[in-house]
Amino acid sequence: MAGYLTTHVLDTAHGCPGKGIKIDLYAISGNERTYIRSLETNDDGRTDSHILPAEEFRTGTYELVFHVGAYFDARGVKTDEPKFLDVVPLRFGMSEEAHYHVPLLVSPFSYSTYRGS
Repeated sequence: MAGYLTTHVLDTAHGCPGKGIKIDLYAISGNERTYIRSLETNDDGRTDSHILPAEEFRTGTYELVFHVGAYFDARGVKTDEPKFLDVVPLRFGMSEEAHYHVPLLVSPFSYSTYRGS
C-alpha cells in the first residue's frame, strides 16, 4: 500500500467546514524546513487533491501550516491585534506507508488535531 497525506479543516466557531484556508506543507530534516507545496481548502474544508500524493510520499517528519487568521478575517471575525491564532503549524511524523489524515479543528482562540482516517 502506498502512503499519502490528507487534511480537513473544520471551523468550530461557526460549525462548518473551513473553506478557502491556505495550507503550506514542509518536510522537516533536523533544523531544515523544506517547502513542498501550498493548497487551499474547498467548500468541504478539504483539499481537492492529496496534500502529499502517493507518488511523492516518503516517511519522515512534516509540517502543515494553516493560515487561519486570514480565513477568520475574510469571515469578518474581529479579534484583538495581534491575533491569538494567525498561522497554526502542526509538526508530525509519518513512520509507515499508510494513509495519514491530519485534520484541524479551529476557532479564533483554540485548535486541536488528531490522526484521523
